[in-house]
Amino acid sequence: MPKSAARSPRPAYRCSECGWETAKWVGRCGECQAWGSVAEAAAPTMRASAGPVTRPAVPIGEVPAEDSAFRTSGVPELDRVLGGGLVPGAAILLAGEPGVGKSTLLLEVAAQTARYQRRTLYVTGEESASQVRLRADRTGGVHEQLFLAAETDLGAVLTHIEEVRPELLVVDSVQTIAASGTDGVPGGVSQVKEVAAALIRVAKTRNITTVLVGHVTKDGSIAGPRVLEHVVDVVLHFEGDRNSRFRMVRAMKNRFGPVDEVGCFDLSAEGITAVTDPTGLFVENHHQQVPGTCVAVTMEGRRPLLAEVQALVTHTAAERPRRTTSGLDSSRVAMVLAVLHQHCGLRLQQQDVFASTVGGARLLEPATDLAIAVALASASTGEPAPQGVVAMGELGLAGELRKVRDLPQRIAEAARLGFTVAVVPHDRSGGKTGERRIDGMRVIEVPDVASALRTLSLGRSRAG
Repeated sequence: MPKSAARSPRPAYRCSECGWETAKWVGRCGECQAWGSVAEAAAPTMRASAGPVTRPAVPIGEVPAEDSAFRTSGVPELDRVLGGGLVPGAAILLAGEPGVGKSTLLLEVAAQTARYQRRTLYVTGEESASQVRLRADRTGGVHEQLFLAAETDLGAVLTHIEEVRPELLVVDSVQTIAASGTDGVPGGVSQVKEVAAALIRVAKTRNITTVLVGHVTKDGSIAGPRVLEHVVDVVLHFEGDRNSRFRMVRAMKNRFGPVDEVGCFDLSAEGITAVTDPTGLFVENHHQQVPGTCVAVTMEGRRPLLAEVQALVTHTAAERPRRTTSGLDSSRVAMVLAVLHQHCGLRLQQQDVFASTVGGARLLEPATDLAIAVALASASTGEPAPQGVVAMGELGLAGELRKVRDLPQRIAEAARLGFTVAVVPHDRSGGKTGERRIDGMRVIEVPDVASALRTLSLGRSRAG
């Protein structure tokens, strides 16, 4: 071929999840590691040119801020997570496992918004209208300002929005709505992108607060394209154990408020209610001191929560002793056992060890290491820890205790609930170890886990 002949451009392939491009097709994206998301990208047809504007640009100081003021959702715990309430024109994505209570929560939000005389449209693509009505009757969510539509077509949903003109739109769920003229099945990458883009465009132009329900995959991530999380303003995860009524809403992204807040709820047959003080759910009220228990103070977002750690140590004749955990990270419990063996003389090689939390709480924060160690040592020796004690501190492999964040807030919450003694890591910048008073509590600073156990009169294991 002559050198002057123009070479035909090589086809480019693009990942539909993250936009990564490659010159040849591959089965797995090299950027986001998604399987089957790389497809041939369409060649650009024309360059963009200047066009008409929707409205002229104005100085930022002249933009009215009142149009985006927070409005309460009627659910205080959700307002806490959102940073103050619902923002007009905001797009919110709520994701969670099947059966966790997403529809129940949003039906309650829709009913509370309608009670403030703000027109609300609830679009369901997973249930019939009569099924949603039955749930509304059970939870007291029937109101004349709450409109209900059972649709799975995007065009029909947009028509409902035109007719109802709501201030709050709930779509349950975005994976069940299909856009005609777009390739793929409902819930596919192209369908979800088109449906979400159309609904968000309407939300921004008409100043409608829009809540989209999203499904999750087996590993807990939001199903569909990753771009869905980028185009919305708020991403919320609804979490909970099927065996417990306790539910938590956690903000993973929030353009209008903090991302380290959580909301607590109680899910029952009568509906869902906010839990403003959830600590009592995770602490057992013992009438007498019991070996193998210790109370930890963990931070869920900005909220300190007290949770009880329980441990049981029994002798076993099996060749391999059992190590069973519930609500705790098994690898961290194994590390705590190794540190207790090496630095505190607890011999648990021939002991079955069981460790769990009360009320279905999940304690994954390293600050709970010391409470786990105290509970295990108490169960091993058969001696209960002193009453009214909380323990907090991250445990190192050398047995040292590392300081934890937000210590004053944790101590204040423990003092509010009637605890009198807190065992905490020693602040090396503050000088010698010792005791001090904070919020009426005795705060005992210790440098390592062995000193903590001596302070609590928990000696060596009787198995050693």
